[in-house]
Amino acid sequence: MQSEGPVQIQVLGGLTVRHGSAVLTLGTPKQQTVLAVLAGNPAGLVSVDQLVDELWPTDPPRSAVPNVRTYAANLRRGLEAMIPEREVLTRARDGYRLDVARTDVDAFLFRSEVAEARRLVAADQAGAARLLSRALERWRGPALVGVPLGSMLSAQVAALIEDRMLAAEMLVELKIRLGHYDDALPVLRNLLVTQPLRERAHLLLVRALHLRGDHAGAIAAYHAARRILREQLGIEPGAELRQLYLRITEHEWPGSHTDRAARPGVSTSVGHPDQGIQSPSMPPAVPDFVGRGKVVEQLLSATLRAVGGTPAVHLVDGMAGSGKTSLALHVAARLTTHYPDGQLFIDLKGHNAVEQVDLTSALATLLRQLGVPGGRIPAAVEDRLSCWQGELASRRLIIVLDNAAGAGQVFPLLPRSRGSVVIVTSRRRITGLDVGPPVSLPMMAVEEGVALLATSAGPERVAAEPTAAALVVEQCGYLPLAIRLAGSRLAHRPTWQVADLAALLAGNARRLVHLTSGDRSVTGAFAASYEPLDEPARRMFRLFSVHPGDHFDLVAAIALSGLAPDDAGLALTELVDCHLVDEVKPGRYRMHDLIRQFADELSREQDSAQERERAFVELADVMLHLCFQVADDLESGSVRKYVTIGSPRRPDLLVVAASPTEEWAEDQRANLVALVVRAREWACHDHAWRLARVLWRFLYVRGYFDDIIVTHLAGLAAAQAAKDEAAMAVMHNYVASAYLRKGSFEAALQHVRAAVINAEQRGDVMGAHGYRVNLVAVHWIRGDPEEAVRVGLESLRGQQGHEISTLLPNVGLALAMVGRNAEALHLHRLHLYLARQAGSQFHLLNALGHIGTTKFRLGRHEAAVRALRAALALRRRTGHRYAEAEVRNDLGIALRCLGRTDEAVRHHEAARRLAVESGEPHVEAAALNDLAFTLVGTGDPGRVVELHRAALRVATRIAHLYEQGRALTGLAEHLFATDPVAARRHWERALAIFRRMGVPERFEVERRLAEIAAE
Repeated sequence: MQSEGPVQIQVLGGLTVRHGSAVLTLGTPKQQTVLAVLAGNPAGLVSVDQLVDELWPTDPPRSAVPNVRTYAANLRRGLEAMIPEREVLTRARDGYRLDVARTDVDAFLFRSEVAEARRLVAADQAGAARLLSRALERWRGPALVGVPLGSMLSAQVAALIEDRMLAAEMLVELKIRLGHYDDALPVLRNLLVTQPLRERAHLLLVRALHLRGDHAGAIAAYHAARRILREQLGIEPGAELRQLYLRITEHEWPGSHTDRAARPGVSTSVGHPDQGIQSPSMPPAVPDFVGRGKVVEQLLSATLRAVGGTPAVHLVDGMAGSGKTSLALHVAARLTTHYPDGQLFIDLKGHNAVEQVDLTSALATLLRQLGVPGGRIPAAVEDRLSCWQGELASRRLIIVLDNAAGAGQVFPLLPRSRGSVVIVTSRRRITGLDVGPPVSLPMMAVEEGVALLATSAGPERVAAEPTAAALVVEQCGYLPLAIRLAGSRLAHRPTWQVADLAALLAGNARRLVHLTSGDRSVTGAFAASYEPLDEPARRMFRLFSVHPGDHFDLVAAIALSGLAPDDAGLALTELVDCHLVDEVKPGRYRMHDLIRQFADELSREQDSAQERERAFVELADVMLHLCFQVADDLESGSVRKYVTIGSPRRPDLLVVAASPTEEWAEDQRANLVALVVRAREWACHDHAWRLARVLWRFLYVRGYFDDIIVTHLAGLAAAQAAKDEAAMAVMHNYVASAYLRKGSFEAALQHVRAAVINAEQRGDVMGAHGYRVNLVAVHWIRGDPEEAVRVGLESLRGQQGHEISTLLPNVGLALAMVGRNAEALHLHRLHLYLARQAGSQFHLLNALGHIGTTKFRLGRHEAAVRALRAALALRRRTGHRYAEAEVRNDLGIALRCLGRTDEAVRHHEAARRLAVESGEPHVEAAALNDLAFTLVGTGDPGRVVELHRAALRVATRIAHLYEQGRALTGLAEHLFATDPVAARRHWERALAIFRRMGVPERFEVERRLAEIAAE
């Protein structure tokens, strides 16, 4: 049965929601922040934008709004379970409303009682005092302690703190008026522990002590106030406090200004600031600390700017083993001279839920380090806090709070007075302390890692094998702990070379086993971060190891984990906060190599093979559907002839991913290639070949020919394993396109022929015609344009629809090569028309480039330049890089014919560079030859010869006959004056090539040889 009564929301202390005996489970820190913001505006509308600004003051992630809605939905479910009879949290317009009365929130009830007490003062001072006491008793600790605070909540907390101070001062003044001095003093002392600079409180304390009869205590309290105000603010006490002091000393207490410590009943601090306390438990700084120079200087400079002023608080977070504690101790050692009153250190064990140090124990440890005897340390945590802040008030200390769990564990320990520096380390991202941005430790640079390796393995050994040392550091993932452990292993094996250790670690699936020394291990460090996770986050972490790529997004996280999108987002956030996953940019995540291996080992131990396979298939399936959308757009629907993918296993993931674009595919390219290979390895045959095919057009237009070969050979192996003949033909055909662009003409020919034969044997007449499209290109580029024309024209008669758009450019190029330029131009114009009809940007830019090329062959150079520039502009707009090198080279030829040599040279050089980058040697050979032809007559014959020879080498290597012939003719022209015999030999070789090919260039060579013979 549900308990009755109103909801009670407590913010004056830790955040709590009660309904009778039921207590609401608050959830994650960010979810608590959402609740706190709503509680700060009871019955009022809080917009989603306000919540996003509070949760992520700068750079909110792409998932910010969905995350906010998830937090609100979780809170709503919790409240509905606790209070089923009414809806407490409602969604209204673009925001949320917490439907509770203002007096249901203790902060508003506190303010209401204080306001009522203020109205009551004139008529009933005792009643007003009782009301103020009741209001102040509602404070169970600092407001919203443990809740991450943004700008809105920080302002509310600051206002509440001020209201509390004013209420406490008003209560004290009333008690003094009523003569209840002993009741006033504890309130004042507690107030001054947290707010030592409130002069009004010092005035009331001096007055209460004086009226109580403790004149020496009053004088000591005045001097303490004067010292604090002078040291911290550089000012003297105000007129009212000075006048009270003069009245006490001149009229009512003529004795000496006795020190407070000499009077009975007055608190005495243990240890004077000048004693320079050195904590016996502060670990020594690492003597051989290396690297982190930028971070160290950042912390030192920020601290030294604050010396003597506001307490400097630094948050240092990072993944396990990144060297956070070593850094903190090193910085502390560097600051010793600026903070002479002591160094305190405590390991809060925040990563271990069982051993985590609670506030009471932490205060006892720190107070003992300050020299406070055990018998003087109060039992109650509130009294310990007062004692702790009192001890800090007059000291300049360095405090290291190591391995913190979160803001709730750290906040009460932070100094309220000036003069100290606190360095907090944590494996989690700590928010809500309002102390400035944290320092997140990155991995070490190579040179830093090598230097660290030398500290444990020995500088001589490391210096003798620098390459091997760098490889060891790389295999350690540039993680300091792993590097130290690797060095320790090497140090204990004097007969080993550094290269032996590098070989042991390189590519070792059990690499973590070797990164151990005694009871220290990388695995142990990672396990300490993994164990506190909730089970959904643990499972997601383990199954991330199934992902074959080097980064992933929220869609991949959902697919692998099997969680609902909102739950997956929360689990992923938890992993990022714990530094088990890095967010390299908004919405893009990666795992450190060693953490990935740790996750893989855990997954193999705890997840069944079926569960791992399910995770992979879910990932492959959603990626296949997303890539299919990109391919369908790029290919104007023709991809559907080759690939059918059915319904998605997780339709909700396609909603989360929205509409994938080519830029999405670009970002995911490496992952998608790896996914195809992994799919074949894991016998997911259908996914392997289908994903390879839907990737083809994107990879082709972007010039990723190596990726096409990798994916389609994996897809071919998968199709063969599945005995899917049609899929095998598809893979043969499309891998040939990449081999052709890469200059592997024989491989291209073999694969295309295999595709044609496959289709013919299966009776797939249309498929066989389609596969001959690539056969045309192979024939003309291999040096048999007549055969290319024959096969192409024959294929055109049997083609229809989209296949014509694919076949036309190949046949047109073959016709142009044999000198049939008018026919070629007709086909390219038909190609342009069909491209416009289909709305295909790829075919449109392709046709424009080929029209420009054909026009300069016809002598229409200005028209050629216009068409070629239009083709380049369209490529820039669409991001399609296919054949850009050829278009630039052809533009250079057209500009050369117009006498614009400088422009022509720039385009030839750009074409050569692009061809090398994309791995297209046949285009590189053409660009080298045409650059040489353009440079003829510029006064640099040596470079012209060098370029033709380079072209000849490239063309010979890939058996590209046409460019071999062109290189030979160019060399012959330049050698004729100095070596006519060699020149004639080059012309004769070129003539043999051109006659064999049947290209018009043979006539020019025949004419030159005839002229030589006539001479």
